[in-house]
Amino acid sequence: MGTLFVDKLDPQSGTALEIGSSGDTITIPSGATITNNGTQTGFGGTNTPAFYASSDNTLSVANNTNTDAACNVVAFDSNSAYSTSTFRFTPGVTGKYFFYIQTRISESSGRIQVALYKNGSVLNQSSGNIEMENSGGGNNTFTGVNGSCITNCTSTSDYFEAFVWHKDGSTKNMTNRVFMGYRIIE
Repeated sequence: MGTLFVDKLDPQSGTALEIGSSGDTITIPSGATITNNGTQTGFGGTNTPAFYASSDNTLSVANNTNTDAACNVVAFDSNSAYSTSTFRFTPGVTGKYFFYIQTRISESSGRIQVALYKNGSVLNQSSGNIEMENSGGGNNTFTGVNGSCITNCTSTSDYFEAFVWHKDGSTKNMTNRVFMGYRIIE
């Protein structure tokens, strides 16, 4: 093994420089700094798939009934993984994901909740269940509830949905619904 001392390496072709071959390990020693003044590819990662969906309507929710949040407006969807017809996020990429859900209800003195479903079932507490709850404030008020969690997507066919629920005795309208999520870089 030898040491090559140079201040600059330029590719012979002028277009690309390759260091090492497939299967090699390139080591950057402790204390060394890598400075990038150009475009990087293949380093780090991106928090995708990612999406942000909201609602532009009210959702009629029956008392004590889990109801799909039906977020029908997509602000962004990096991988076209959110469906406005099924209201499902199917990332197609395994890993850990962060999710956030919110809703608002008018003139409620009862309980309201949001919950994250995976593959058609509510996640339990050990899996990162969002099932946050808030008690309403009564007449002439708007009460909101939101929640977030981190959970695993273990199969490329896994899908996630946002659900809302209330226990206020009669059918209520929920507004300002939001469902968003993204893959966490590990």
